[in-house]
Amino acid sequence: MNFKRVLRGPLVWIALVLIAIVVAFQIVNSADGYKEVPTSQVISIINGNEQLKKVTLKDGEQLIQVEVADASDTKLEADWVGNQSDTIVERLNQRVADKTLDSWVGIKQTPGFFTTILSTLIPFLILGVLFFFLINSVQGGGGRVMQFGKSKAKIANKDTPKTTFGDVAGVEEAIEELEEIKEFLAEPAKFQAVGAKIPKGVLLYGPPGTGKTLLARAVAGEAGVPFYSISGSDFVEMFVGVGASRVRDLFEQAKENAPAIVFIDEIDAVGRHRGAGMGGGHDEREQTLNQLLVEMDGFDVRGGVILIAATNRPDVLDPALLRPGRFDRQIAVEGPDLKGRLAILKVHAQGKPMDRSVDLEAVARRTPGFTGADLANVLNEAALLTARSNTNVITDAFLDEAIDRVVAGPQKRSRLMNDRERLITAYHEGGHALVAAAMPGTDPVQKVTILPRGRALGYTMVLPENDKYSNTRGELLDQLAYMMGGRAAEELVFHDPTTGASNDIEKATSLARAMVTQYGMTERLGAIKLGSDNSEPFLGRDYGHGRDYSEEVAAIVDEEVSVLIGTAHQEAFDVLTENREVLDDLVRALFEKETLDRAQVAEVFKPLKLRPKRPAWTGSDKRKPSDLPPVTPPPQLNGQNGRYPGSNGSNGSSNGHAPGGQQLPPGQPPAPPQLPTGGPGYPGQQPGQDIPNYPPQGAGQPGGYPPQGAGQPGYPPHPGPGYDGGPGYGGQPQGGPNQGPQGGQGWPGGQS
Repeated sequence: MNFKRVLRGPLVWIALVLIAIVVAFQIVNSADGYKEVPTSQVISIINGNEQLKKVTLKDGEQLIQVEVADASDTKLEADWVGNQSDTIVERLNQRVADKTLDSWVGIKQTPGFFTTILSTLIPFLILGVLFFFLINSVQGGGGRVMQFGKSKAKIANKDTPKTTFGDVAGVEEAIEELEEIKEFLAEPAKFQAVGAKIPKGVLLYGPPGTGKTLLARAVAGEAGVPFYSISGSDFVEMFVGVGASRVRDLFEQAKENAPAIVFIDEIDAVGRHRGAGMGGGHDEREQTLNQLLVEMDGFDVRGGVILIAATNRPDVLDPALLRPGRFDRQIAVEGPDLKGRLAILKVHAQGKPMDRSVDLEAVARRTPGFTGADLANVLNEAALLTARSNTNVITDAFLDEAIDRVVAGPQKRSRLMNDRERLITAYHEGGHALVAAAMPGTDPVQKVTILPRGRALGYTMVLPENDKYSNTRGELLDQLAYMMGGRAAEELVFHDPTTGASNDIEKATSLARAMVTQYGMTERLGAIKLGSDNSEPFLGRDYGHGRDYSEEVAAIVDEEVSVLIGTAHQEAFDVLTENREVLDDLVRALFEKETLDRAQVAEVFKPLKLRPKRPAWTGSDKRKPSDLPPVTPPPQLNGQNGRYPGSNGSNGSSNGHAPGGQQLPPGQPPAPPQLPTGGPGYPGQQPGQDIPNYPPQGAGQPGGYPPQGAGQPGYPPHPGPGYDGGPGYGGQPQGGPNQGPQGGQGWPGGQS
């Protein structure tokens, strides 16, 4: 408990005032010279014959005051009880008649003016002081109740831990854009010479864990100007107008110290679309947003303040906030590619003793789809495991275990399984691995294990060799077969499937439905987008996903999905039948070693009979594939053929087109590129597949953030262990609710 803060608070003053009032009453009462004695003693004196000077009866206080006619003029007082006053009055009158009492008087007391005022005001004063104390506590103490409408922004100082752009890796494009702002603040004449104006606002958007706030901290460390940081939730209060007052105060402080940078983290807390939602809006938030809009680009044209904001929900922001003149620059901070992951690992490996045999590039290849936060967590887990084992250096074994812990959770060494359940798990995981290895369009099998981990009783890890951003129809069909491999193995070997394949079926169905309704990969329906993705984020995730097609088309969709699943199921069954001996060998190896890495799996699969490449498919017999091969692309530099992005480079986003070549609506920034596949951090994808987190442009909402749906996750809530089946990790524990890697054989006991 902070005693100094309590002593400085109003509670001490309240106690002192109360004590002073009590002492004052005691002094006033003792000033008249009367000594308080028992009532019996005073009554005895009145009933006696001793000479008395004066007796006073105070009706309001039921008080008897007696002044004895002796040498010392003794003064006594006491309270009468009940109806004693009648008897006392008779005795006093008798004594006056007997000449033993000079006089007596009865006083009916009425409160005076000041007494009435004080007795009325004191309770309200006490309540007011208590309210003052409570509000002051809510505001953080220190007299901040008088600053209720003041900004809560923190300004970076020399004591703030300094972060620089050297501490940020994997987001080179974002760093380049922000370094330009730093350069403008340091050397404005260079830009003003060509008529350039510094952007008034920069919006950093992207999935959680990609480094948006870290970039802002780096700007604070590099800028060399006052840097104010605040959270969007700090503007929101229960009193209307307080948020707007805080916005005004924040920008007044920044303008007084211009040039300055203001950073608002999680701006979606205050910048949501006005008038949206079932309730029609939120007065406090909308007033705060209106004030923010005015401060960024209103009638007052004084400049010198640059606003940087971060959010992972750009789809809910108000359009007026995103227009040029406010957020002139919108920077997508996406998950890193292979090169970026390697750079991030090098940054976080500093200060950690690594064994000479550790190859960080190999770790980067094993972690496609990991964000910067995920990679930092991997190295931290590896360091914790190293310390737990009382060793001095981090080895590949610790890194491998750390990756598994981040993907699927810690290993369950205490979970006991009988031999039959372990056998079913081994065949289930073996079925996934064998079908994945046999199909031509799936990625290599990196690991198979029957050790329980997280909520999975076993899992199969399938990772791409390189980052992938799109998938062909043949690859998706192969992934469907891979997903059904576990169920097919149970049917082939045990003649009775278990509940362990429930999650396989769920994810396979989602992928198949996406192929039919989103990707246009069926001949019967063609390249048609079915279903509306114009969801209303303020009404809940399940609202707004309307079905804009008839019942007849819905029936056809269900039939096509069933055909795709049935075909994949049969293909998996046929592959396992053709390679039954290889499947048995794999199960034997799993029982012997429990976990097989890529080299060990490849050794078992040497006699595997591979499936041929799928035939060409255009969706119609009228569209004949050309016999001419594609041209050979020239050597490219940074994906732009050596030219600056947008300068008619082969892969640039010039002429207002998105990276995929689609025309963007006027004023809409290019959508974020599709993220690397495989790995945790982007739940909701189909298991065991390499579906990009951002599907081809045009399938989602403006800005490249499609609403959540089959095969095209946006930003769902953070998943549980296993990251909800990132692509290449093959999905969830079978029978469990969206947790863990693909092929995880159910919950203990086979419950779904």
